[in-house]
Amino acid sequence: MKIALLEPLGVSRELIDELSAPIKNAGHEFVYYDTKTTDKEELKKRSAGCEVVMIANNPYPAEVVEAADELKFLNVAFTGIDHVGLDACKKKGVTVCNAANYSNQTVAELVIGMTIGLLRKMPEGDAAVRNGGTSAGLRGKEIAGRTVGVIGTGRIGMIVAKLFLAFGAKVISYDVYPNDNAKALGIEYVALDELMARSDIVTLHTPNNASTRGLISRELIRRMQPHAIFINCARGPIVDNKALADALNEGVLAGAAIDVYDMEPPIPSDYPLLHAKNIMLTPHVAFLSDESMIRRAHIAFNNTMAYLNGKPENVCQL
Repeated sequence: MKIALLEPLGVSRELIDELSAPIKNAGHEFVYYDTKTTDKEELKKRSAGCEVVMIANNPYPAEVVEAADELKFLNVAFTGIDHVGLDACKKKGVTVCNAANYSNQTVAELVIGMTIGLLRKMPEGDAAVRNGGTSAGLRGKEIAGRTVGVIGTGRIGMIVAKLFLAFGAKVISYDVYPNDNAKALGIEYVALDELMARSDIVTLHTPNNASTRGLISRELIRRMQPHAIFINCARGPIVDNKALADALNEGVLAGAAIDVYDMEPPIPSDYPLLHAKNIMLTPHVAFLSDESMIRRAHIAFNNTMAYLNGKPENVCQL
């Protein structure tokens, strides 16, 4: 059987060789491409003859799925799978798995970092020092005693909630499927509009799918308090980002920290969030740490071996 990893996983070649050794030892052909490509024809070429294709967050569109005649198993070394031609996979009967949970801690820690960065005005402080300024106008706020609204209490949302609780915040949440573990921690579930209205800090942790796309609408954003801040380390299309930029520019809310957008960086120069006030932006790095990349590689290769052993793991519902 031919198996190909179509892009780097952010780990050393030595680790790739170590993790792929059991595949080769079982008599399978393993091919590794150490460069990314978004060219559809190149992706088709790399996928040719492969029963198993491994990717990360690089797009794998329907056209490529359809052209991969031997493809049976698409192993996505990422949490989200919205960059894959899922309808084509479903039509062809291709099993899709992901690497859920590899970046849970990494994402949660960035949420806390972004929150502190906004509340303590860290970007402004950095600029002040570099421009000969002082602490004037840089009085910050604490997390302790504030109400944090966590939208989505899956694995990442729960880590985020626990971290905020450790800082002394009150946590409320919204989720279509309330989590008993969250309730045991004293987290109150409320309607989404109530969460937006009550929270000093709102952080988003839902997947991007048909039911969540555009969930955070202009109307909901304008339910927020003028002193509140909004954090998005989940997926860009869940939010009306033009409405978010308008709210920031009009002083409807105090600040935002955003890691994800309606497209992958680089971001077009006319994108509204680039021109919003009181916003801190990062180029989709929430998942990216030394530790998470190593965990991801292990999960991805374990997924391949599980498929080869006839017991696929981390299978996604299409």
